[in-house]
Amino acid sequence: MQNPPETPPAPPKQANNPLHGLTLAAIVEALQAHYGWEELARLVPIRCFQSQPSVNSSLKFLRQTPWAREKVEGLYLFMLREKRRGGR
Repeated sequence: MQNPPETPPAPPKQANNPLHGLTLAAIVEALQAHYGWEELARLVPIRCFQSQPSVNSSLKFLRQTPWAREKVEGLYLFMLREKRRGGR
């Protein structure tokens, strides 16, 4: 009699990852609400934030451009830290 196949181990929980469970749309919307498009374009100088900015155009660009997405996610994490410290 054969043993049943082993189930793969569960992926590690990401309790300490503040980006876990967030969509890119939620991140862009939160940044836009906090900073506004003009400041966002200054902090992350990419065209989709500078010229006729919108959430949809930003999402399209960020999904195709890993380096820009990393910058936006990094800014989001910075914003969260600043909010926790009582800044802005």
